[in-house]
Amino acid sequence: MYCCFHICDRKLEVTEHSQDKPADLHSSWLTHLASEFHKPYMRQLKQFLQQEKQRGRVIFPRGRLIFNALNSTAFDDVKVVILGQDPYHGPGQAHGLSFSVLPGVRFPPSLQNIFKEITRDLGHPPPAHGCLQSWAEQGVLLLNATLTVEQGNAGSHQGKGWEVFTDAVVNALNAQREGLVFLLWGSYAQKKGRFIDSARHLVLKSPHPSPLSAHRGFIGNGHFSSANAYLRQRSVAEINWQVPNLT
Repeated sequence: MYCCFHICDRKLEVTEHSQDKPADLHSSWLTHLASEFHKPYMRQLKQFLQQEKQRGRVIFPRGRLIFNALNSTAFDDVKVVILGQDPYHGPGQAHGLSFSVLPGVRFPPSLQNIFKEITRDLGHPPPAHGCLQSWAEQGVLLLNATLTVEQGNAGSHQGKGWEVFTDAVVNALNAQREGLVFLLWGSYAQKKGRFIDSARHLVLKSPHPSPLSAHRGFIGNGHFSSANAYLRQRSVAEINWQVPNLT
C-alpha cells in the first residue's frame, strides 16, 4: 500500500492506493524511488502539506506540477541536471521546473542572467518567454531541492522532507547512470551535489545566476557549451539551449 498525495487548486487529497505506484510520478522514476514513499519522512511531509492546506495556505506549484521535473524528463532520458533550491513563490510563476516560468510571466532575475550567459556563450538571442519545457523534453532535469513553497514565503517548505527525496533522485542518477552533466550553481546546489562521482559524470560549478552573484563568475562560466561538448564527446545528442518561440 502506498500513501500518495496530490495537491489540487482547492484542497489537498491524501489517499491510500493499492496500485503499484504513487500517484502523479512517472513510472521510470518509480523503479528507483518507490521505496521513498514508504519512509517516515514522506509520511511527515504529506501531513505537513495537508495541514498547510487546511489552514488556507496557498501552495505552489499547483497539483500535478509538483513532480513536473520528473514527469517531463524520464530517468533514462536525463542528460543534464540543473539543481535549483525552491520553487518561485509568486502567483503564476512556479510550474515544477527549476528556474522556469510559464509563457507570459515576467522573467525572474536569475532566469534573465541564465539567458544572458546563453547569449554570451552560444550566441542565441534572448527568448520571448521563460518556459524551459523544451530543455526538459531534451533531457535536462530541472530539479529544485524543495518541490513546494507557500505563496509569498520563500523557503517556507525547506527542512520538511523534500530535500531527502530530491537527494534520493540525485543519488539514483549518480549511481545508476553514467556520463551525465551536473550544473551546480551556487553554494546550496554544490553542497547538495557534493557526493556526485566526478569520475562518472561531468560536474560543473559556478556562482548562482542571482543578481547578487551572477557577475562574480556565473556570467562567463561557459557551462552550456561545455555541457554540449561533453555530450558530443560521448556521442550523445547535444541540448539545443535556444528556447523556441511559441507557435
